[in-house]
Amino acid sequence: MSRFRVAVRLLIMPVVVGAIIFTSAGRVDLPGVWGVLGVLAALMLAMALFTDSGLMHERQKPGPGNCDCFTRPISALLLPTHWVLAGLDARFGWSAVPREVQFAGVIGYAGAMVILLWVVRTNPFYSSVVRVQADRGHRTVETGPYRFVRHPGYAATLFGVFAGALALGSLIALVPLAVLGGLFLRRTLLEDRMLQLKLPGYAEYAQRVRSRLVAGVF
Repeated sequence: MSRFRVAVRLLIMPVVVGAIIFTSAGRVDLPGVWGVLGVLAALMLAMALFTDSGLMHERQKPGPGNCDCFTRPISALLLPTHWVLAGLDARFGWSAVPREVQFAGVIGYAGAMVILLWVVRTNPFYSSVVRVQADRGHRTVETGPYRFVRHPGYAATLFGVFAGALALGSLIALVPLAVLGGLFLRRTLLEDRMLQLKLPGYAEYAQRVRSRLVAGVF
């Protein structure tokens, strides 16, 4: 698949997210939402244009051996719920987030997405599922953000979704994200254990880089 087609496919996501939120809100004059959508569209375009083509194929159509059958399908329910709640909150005013906090949320979200792009540029094996990619020559990656924590992609994703919720202007929308956070913590532990058992060199790497998500904390 050409990079242009990949870009078109990935850019569908911010369109869908915007459609859900604006429809739920019944309005489009939501600067924080536009900020998040702009950052998300930029990330999708950068991923399509500048990341490994094999990784893009793997993320869209993962190979066999997934060890985590729960996170993706449950996330596929939690994230739309999050977007709907953010829109309904904007419509009915259930929770008030100051514009300054929304702006900070957009900045935080953008920072998290920059780190996520760094991750996918560094790690050609950053799959959307939990598996050892023997069919793709899977090896332990220790450069870039992996010098600081073992799962920087998950760390960036978790920080990004919570910062994004503030940017959307909704505290209510944080509720499904609490469940999502628990799922990603579980996935982090599951993947880390699997990699230490099955991926050559990873156990030694884990001895050198002790933290999974937050350096010096966890």
